[in-house]
Amino acid sequence: MPAAKMKFNPFDDEVQVVQGHYKGQQIGKVVQVYREKYVIYIEQVQREKANGMTVHVGIHPSKVVITRLKLDKDHKKILERKAKSCQVGKEKGKYKEETIEKMQE
Repeated sequence: MPAAKMKFNPFDDEVQVVQGHYKGQQIGKVVQVYREKYVIYIEQVQREKANGMTVHVGIHPSKVVITRLKLDKDHKKILERKAKSCQVGKEKGKYKEETIEKMQE
């Protein structure tokens, strides 16, 4: 497994399916992430094949809600950085006529 996948490990996160055929089932942990297909596999979401084997069903990440997020130091840094950028974005905005006049004086 590449270092980038291991650094931001989503496998201890618990998620719940909110849309699609498997919605409303109990909460399960992420078992596998298939980035090429943009699909995640969840512990509780399985189906039975014709030969009797059970396999995990791939679910698109947009159809899932994270219920419990495992926060390590890398995740915390990312969340803090995103929160800081949101605060900076709120200060920006369109200029009103009054502010332009004050700036020109």
